[in-house]
Amino acid sequence: MIQNKKLFRRILLMGILAFLFCIKSNAQSLSNKGSWEKLNEDAASYGKPAWRDMLVYTAKLHQKSTHPARWPFQYEWEEIGPGYNMSPAFGHWDIIHQALDEMRSYPEHALHQLLNNIENQEPSGMIPGSIWMSGGNAQRNTTEWNKSTEGHPPVWVFAVQDYIEFTDDNSILKHFFSPLVRQITWFENNRKAEGEGFYYNDILLKKWESGVDEGVRFDQSGMGPWACVDATSHIYALYNHAVKWGKIMGMDTRNFEKRRDELRAFIMKDLYVEKEEMFYDIWAVKNPAQRHLVFESMWPIVVGAASKEQANQYIDRYLMNEKLFLTEHPIATVGKTDPKFEARMWRGPAWNSMTYWAAIGCLRYNRPLAAKKLLEMALDDTAKQFDRTGTIWEFYDSLGGKPENLERKPDTDQNSPCKDYLGHNPVIEMARMYDGLNHN
Repeated sequence: MIQNKKLFRRILLMGILAFLFCIKSNAQSLSNKGSWEKLNEDAASYGKPAWRDMLVYTAKLHQKSTHPARWPFQYEWEEIGPGYNMSPAFGHWDIIHQALDEMRSYPEHALHQLLNNIENQEPSGMIPGSIWMSGGNAQRNTTEWNKSTEGHPPVWVFAVQDYIEFTDDNSILKHFFSPLVRQITWFENNRKAEGEGFYYNDILLKKWESGVDEGVRFDQSGMGPWACVDATSHIYALYNHAVKWGKIMGMDTRNFEKRRDELRAFIMKDLYVEKEEMFYDIWAVKNPAQRHLVFESMWPIVVGAASKEQANQYIDRYLMNEKLFLTEHPIATVGKTDPKFEARMWRGPAWNSMTYWAAIGCLRYNRPLAAKKLLEMALDDTAKQFDRTGTIWEFYDSLGGKPENLERKPDTDQNSPCKDYLGHNPVIEMARMYDGLNHN
């Protein structure tokens, strides 16, 4: 009888604990949902009053851009923006910026976009770049995407980490850890540079998987599979997150740590010109004639691969320099004094998503005032252009002019920035970040 009573009490205690766990899990699940209404409400409260019409418009544009689940997605999916000339399209780093914009107000929807992003990972480990959905402006008959040669910058890990930290929900790692390891394997097998580091195939095929279409770094042809500063930094970040998530899951992360540290050492030493206090692609490090002041140089700071000294030197000498990247609408994608600066897509104009990453880099190295200045200046001009035109633009004139006067792709019939474009405009999250910095 005594043994039975002990067993009964043990079972009862386990039942109570399980019940409490279920209550906690259900409460957490409910708190992690959010809604479009919450996104609209938050957008109307963030930042300066002068920004709020633009922010509310962006919140509504997120909802307008979202469609019911259909192949190849399990969940509702959000297109890059209804004004995109190739819409409807999903993916690339655009969807990551969109998820970041919604994370605090509608985490359930943001999580669904991150799950959609990895859903069609190839057996090789490649995660597709853009998925071109049927219908829409482009009037495609089928849904299709490149399955072998065009990936995208793997910044999705930052959004997953953001979700974990905001919701305190580590359970989602069961969905993301394996895709992370498989994507690392794909990069090691398919984008490993000669010697060390990684490259994007822009350098060989000009497919623009780096997300920087027709960027000035790749004007010269005939280069080999050489280390790119952005790609190498991004893969460093993959390894760094593999270490973080692996430890949460109780795994042995020593191999991930070793590879991460090797890449950091390579970035700090071999992709850095000490005299100029600047990070470059490996070919520009070796040949000064190929050096240009491009925003991709900030990625070692964004991902935390730079030393504290390197980061502070870069922020002071370049990012906060009004003659280079701190333009009227920051950040210029090419430094204002660089001979290749022009009013053309990715060759001088400003993209709010890149301003967001620059601010993240500043915060990573405890430079809140620099981050605040970048966010404020970018949102001031975005709101100004919205008040004038009533739309959110794909990219902006870094010199403060009219976006519609910029060139996009001169050799196409779409030679001006797209309107109603969400993919590079995490402006709601930028305004929330600004508020946090303003109150500290």
